[in-house]
Amino acid sequence: MGTTHCDRLWTHARLATMAGPEPYGAIEDGVIAASGGRIVYAGPRSEAPAFAADDTVDCGGRWITPGLIDCHTHLVYGGDRAHEFEMRLQGASYEDIARAGGGILSSVKATRAASEDELFATADRRLSELMREGVTTVEIKSGYGLDIESEAKVLRVARRIGRERPVTVRTTLLGAHAVPPEYKGRSGDYAALVAGPMLDAVVAEGLADAVDVFCEGIAFSPEETRLVFAAAKAKGLAIKIHAEQLSNLGGAKLAAQMGALSADHLEHLDEDGVIAMAQAGTVAVVLPGAFYFLRETVKPPIELLRKHGVPIALATDANPGTSPLTSPLLTMNMGCTLFRLTPEEALAGMTRHAARALGLQDEIGTLETGKACDLAIWEIERPAELAYRIGFNPLHARIRNGQ
Repeated sequence: MGTTHCDRLWTHARLATMAGPEPYGAIEDGVIAASGGRIVYAGPRSEAPAFAADDTVDCGGRWITPGLIDCHTHLVYGGDRAHEFEMRLQGASYEDIARAGGGILSSVKATRAASEDELFATADRRLSELMREGVTTVEIKSGYGLDIESEAKVLRVARRIGRERPVTVRTTLLGAHAVPPEYKGRSGDYAALVAGPMLDAVVAEGLADAVDVFCEGIAFSPEETRLVFAAAKAKGLAIKIHAEQLSNLGGAKLAAQMGALSADHLEHLDEDGVIAMAQAGTVAVVLPGAFYFLRETVKPPIELLRKHGVPIALATDANPGTSPLTSPLLTMNMGCTLFRLTPEEALAGMTRHAARALGLQDEIGTLETGKACDLAIWEIERPAELAYRIGFNPLHARIRNGQ
C-alpha cells in the first residue's frame, strides 16, 4: 500500500476523542493526521495508514482532547461590577441590585459609552484567558447595549474577534436581556422593538448566528419570549434561552417546543421542562460559575436530565455581574463539585455537548475524521485531571484548524 499525504501528524499521543463506547472515547496509543485544517485520521496507531506528513509532532504520551468550547459567554461589555460583589456580601440579592438600577443596567451604561476599540481591547483580554486553557470556540452574546445601535456595536466587536483572533466565534443577539431604563414598565414595548427593528438591523449586517432571551420575572415573560423567538425563526436564526435561573416560568419548555438549540441555567427546571427538552433535542447548558457567585442553593436537576437523556453542556457564563469567570478548567471543577457531574461529563460538557449547544456538532467537539482539527494537548496522566485540579493549567499546546 502507498502512503497518504497530510499536512501535520501528531504521534505517540493518548486521545480522549469524546466519541465511541469507551470512557472519554479513550485511545491509549493514538495518532491524529490533518490536512487543510481538517482531521483525516484520529485513531489507534496500529490501524493508521502510512502517512507522509509535512510536519510530525511527537506528543511524548501526552493526552489530546478536542479543543474546548465555551458555549455561553458575555465577553463584550464595558466597566465592571466589583462594587455589586461587595453589596451582595452585605446581604443584597441579585433582584435587589437589579431593581435599584444596578445589575445589568450598570453594565449597559458603561457599554453604551465605550467605543468599539475599547470594547475589543477589554474583551480580547478575557478571551486570552479562555484560550490559555484550551478554548478554540466561544459563543459571545450581546445584551449590555439594550438599544439598536449599542447591541449592534457589541456584536460587531464579537465578529471582529472572530476575524482577528485564532478562535471560532458564534454570536448571539441577547437584546432581550433586561428592560432598559427608557422602557421602564413597558417590557412588552421593548420586546417588540427587539423582535422588530433591532432584529432587522442585526440581520441586515449579518451580525448574529442566534437569538437569546432572558425569560424571568425580572426580565421577560413567556409571551414576550415567544414574540422574539418567532421573529428570530422567521429570519432563519437559531434560538436559545436563559431560563429557570431564579424561578420556573416554563421558559425552557417553551424554547424546546420552538426548537431551541439550548436552554441555559435551569436551576428551577421541572420534569415537564426536561421532557420537552429531551423530545426536542435541546441541550441543557449548566453554569456553575453563576450558581457559585450568587451563592444559590437550588441546583439544576442533573439526575432528571440524565434520566431523560438530555445532553448537558457546561460553560463559564463569563460576564461582569454574576459570573466573572474566565477559566474553563475551574468551570469543569465547579461542575463536578457543585453539581456532581462526573469528570467525563464535565469534559463532554465543554466539547461534544457544547458543540451541539451551538449547532456545530458536525464541525467540532470530538476527534473524528472530517471535523475541524481543533485540539488541546495536555500534560496530564488521565483526563479526569482536567476537572480535578484547581488553579493549575496543564495545557501544553492549543491547535485550531490544524495550526
